[in-house]
Amino acid sequence: MPARKSPADTASRPAAAAGKAATINDIARLAGVSKKTVSRIINHSPLVRKDTREKVEALMREVGYVPDPLARGLAFRRSFLIGMVYDNPTAQYIVDMQYGALDALRDSGFELVVHPCDTRSPGYIDSVRRFVRQQKLHGVMLVPRASEDQNLADMLAELSCRYTRIVPVGFDDHDGRMIVTHDRDGAAEAADYLLTLGHKDIALITGALTYRSAIERTEGFVQALAMRGVEVPKSRIIEASYTFESGVAAGEKLLAGKDRPTAIFCGNDEMAAGVYKVALRAGISIPRDLSLVGFDDSPLASRLWPSLTSVRRHTRDTGRIAAATLIRTDPSPLPVASVRPHLIVRDSCQPPA
Repeated sequence: MPARKSPADTASRPAAAAGKAATINDIARLAGVSKKTVSRIINHSPLVRKDTREKVEALMREVGYVPDPLARGLAFRRSFLIGMVYDNPTAQYIVDMQYGALDALRDSGFELVVHPCDTRSPGYIDSVRRFVRQQKLHGVMLVPRASEDQNLADMLAELSCRYTRIVPVGFDDHDGRMIVTHDRDGAAEAADYLLTLGHKDIALITGALTYRSAIERTEGFVQALAMRGVEVPKSRIIEASYTFESGVAAGEKLLAGKDRPTAIFCGNDEMAAGVYKVALRAGISIPRDLSLVGFDDSPLASRLWPSLTSVRRHTRDTGRIAAATLIRTDPSPLPVASVRPHLIVRDSCQPPA
């Protein structure tokens, strides 16, 4: 005799066949509990018995129920959306930052919405203000270089919108709002490594110096060399813009003719890849004729040949910490969070010939 089907089995099949999404009312009816109990389970309330929670969660998985963040926002008079505001030309960095944020938000009931902007545009702060108001954001992650703008942070404070700032160096702000990435220290480690190999004729390709990260990496690298008695002439410092194309242009300036450096430190891996292209066209062997160090340790670093020595800055972890800080419910104050970089040595460097 076939097993008798439960009411949940018989009730859920027609809804699935009709292609209709289950609602919180459906879940409550099928589970035989109140709508308030289902809501408590969705919001991870401790006021629900374990066996009831397990039964309702199993039912939600079975019928494919997904809570509507907008409906939850209306019920709780707040949004379950976290915004990420950024102005950054490096696509992989932004992707890794989003992955980290999503790691923190998984199973929390919060969702991530992104807002690219141009911080050089005079109206960009008004654009972010509209974004925050329209989406009724619970909080905002500020990613470089938007995170470096105090006027933007002040605007969010005026709106009583919580925010976290990912910054290369500490700013004068509430400690719990900052995740400091210590870019200067990573650049200094790269300088020490090249000096240890015996390089003294060293060049530097920076990001645009309108970015605080570019300033920190440049100063950290140059000062570390100076402490060991090695000076970088101005002619050996080329300002680029964190893109592959700008790395190509800078590499062409530094590698033209016979008077070329034995090593180059690039402010990110994208620009380092541009130098690879220039070296290949010019018949310059890496690392035999030229040692090269990047910054970010993006997936690109291990895909280049020879693989690129690069400063790893743990971007995904940084995004995770920034998002987790925004959704924490503990009211106790937080200290400044630090994510420290370190050098990953691969095959792109050797002692100068």
